[in-house]
Amino acid sequence: MSGDRTAEGQRSLFILSPGDRDGLCHAVGLVGWRAIGARRAGDAPQRYLRSEAQVALVDMRGGGSVEKLLAPLVPAMEAGGGALLVLVDGVDEAMLPALLEAGATHYLTAPFSEASLRAALGSAQRLVDRIGGGAAHSRRAQRIRRGDALYWELGPRDLVVQLSESLARHLDIGTSRLTPGALVRRLPRAERGAVLVALKAMMRTGRPGALAHALPGRPGNRLVHHLRVENGVVAADVEWLSDAHDRDLASRDVLTGLRSRHAALEWLEQRAGLATTAVLLSISQFDRMNAAYGQVVGDALLGRIARRIERMVDDVAPGAMVARIAGTEFLVGLTGEAAGSDRATFLARQLIAAIGRPFSAGDHMIRLIARCGIAQARPEDDATHLLRRAGTALADARQAGGEGIRILSADRHSRQVDPDKLETDLRLALDRGEIGIVFQPQYRVDSEQISGVEALARWNHPQYGPLGAGILFATAERSDYMLPLSAHIQNEALRQAAAWPRALSALRLSINVTAADIAQPGFMTDLLEIVDRSGFPRARLTVEITESGLIEDVDSATALLTALRAEGLAVAIDDFGTGYSSLAYLKSLPLDYLKIDSGLAQDIAGTARDRIIVRGVIHMAKSLGLKVVAEGVETQTQLDLLAREGCDYYQGFLRSAGVSSADLIALVLAG
Repeated sequence: MSGDRTAEGQRSLFILSPGDRDGLCHAVGLVGWRAIGARRAGDAPQRYLRSEAQVALVDMRGGGSVEKLLAPLVPAMEAGGGALLVLVDGVDEAMLPALLEAGATHYLTAPFSEASLRAALGSAQRLVDRIGGGAAHSRRAQRIRRGDALYWELGPRDLVVQLSESLARHLDIGTSRLTPGALVRRLPRAERGAVLVALKAMMRTGRPGALAHALPGRPGNRLVHHLRVENGVVAADVEWLSDAHDRDLASRDVLTGLRSRHAALEWLEQRAGLATTAVLLSISQFDRMNAAYGQVVGDALLGRIARRIERMVDDVAPGAMVARIAGTEFLVGLTGEAAGSDRATFLARQLIAAIGRPFSAGDHMIRLIARCGIAQARPEDDATHLLRRAGTALADARQAGGEGIRILSADRHSRQVDPDKLETDLRLALDRGEIGIVFQPQYRVDSEQISGVEALARWNHPQYGPLGAGILFATAERSDYMLPLSAHIQNEALRQAAAWPRALSALRLSINVTAADIAQPGFMTDLLEIVDRSGFPRARLTVEITESGLIEDVDSATALLTALRAEGLAVAIDDFGTGYSSLAYLKSLPLDYLKIDSGLAQDIAGTARDRIIVRGVIHMAKSLGLKVVAEGVETQTQLDLLAREGCDYYQGFLRSAGVSSADLIALVLAG
């Protein structure tokens, strides 16, 4: 996306100007900087921390108040290693010593020229680079800040709006490319007219502007679009504001903008005796990341983590309290219905998944692992005791492994996903209808249309909530229940797919078979009977087998795959890159597709060595006449690099998670 390339060549500037926000944004754009402007001083520290900027400009012309405009920004600026530039009237130069004493690092006098503005901003950026250990570390930190940014741009030729991944995800839009009309129709009807007027005015004058609107379906949340024109391209940096976060601007953590530990304890204390749950989240081995990349990158990463937590909490539990407790520990406070154990566990899973999505540092992908401890308040708990109990649950979660969640319920009993209990429950789950199917869409790398889907299992456990395929199959393997489970999933996926309407008649369906399946003497006969009984065409079915299920006996695997293909089915190796990954034995197997594991696919955006390995896998597969499918694609950069190396298809969070059959039909019908 050209916005990505532009962003890397530009520095970000936060502007606080009660009277001349748009004029300063325009001036800053002329000297090559991106500007996020604000008029209100009240929430300026929060907006500075969300702006991805490390340099702030405060407009003090006309004798602005140091206490109101400047002082609140200083702690956040200093904590993040930033620079603070003040703009004063030339006649007020006598104010400068007091402004510098209050925390300003640079100054600019008005009226100013482009050259003097460029020089002042450049000097401020050099200070940021020095504090951060050099320009390379500073650029890496900036890329991390920009990695989850909300922005869009409108191409002058195709008149298609390209959204950043995070904005598409935040607006719950299944595609990152859509027409301007389709985007406007996503907005509240009452605000569409004002948005169109603002856009037309900016396009007519070429001057930066701003527009704001409510976030559909989320009361108290607003998006502010900071508009600009660059080389004929209309672009906008989108700022996410939440009334729930901005009502209390005191006692904030100066690095992340979240509530501080003290403010979090006050919040919990005020709700003593009520149904309250504390979700304590910790990032594992963050000190190693700091050692590898430096403190300035670590601080930038903490800011990104805070934004992901805020947005996820806003989606799942609006109005909940979010705080940074210490170091890499974050607290979410839940009350009312959201404090129930099922809702808290669901939120914990979503938070762990959000932190687990790689953070892009430009030349590196940084992957983090989170753990959660959950404690439900007891009548006698004060804030300190509740937080201490959440800490106990977190310590248990670190030791327990698994999905990394541990609960201390209000009746003092500890509850985590108990493997022994799961083995017992699994035998009842099929009869209760708890094992469901979702379909993850697959796309050609050069197309926006869904070309196929992979059927994935989900266990909707009555106590633990949705459990993914990993824990489901691990439980089945331990309990020797793999064969009944696998047969159920295959039957259900084929049954649902056979009922799809004509509009989905071109979609391929991929189903997974396990090592236990293919070890059965009558496996192929049974599978073909299931397929034919369902009515789903053999020609549209792909059987995916993990490489670990094939490697033990390559000769038998070769005979089996040959027979499956002769019966009209396509075959694929799934999760290539997680096991032995021998390129040599691929030549022995009659395959149609090679599916690259998500970890390997994501490595293509890593180091040069990573790219060489992924390139070798793709080129070997292509030389053998195989189609290549990449799993777990999460960024446009990954997709572009995979496409460049010859990958044919992809699936992953970049376009869509697994969806129900009804949602899949809606996606296809929506085009």
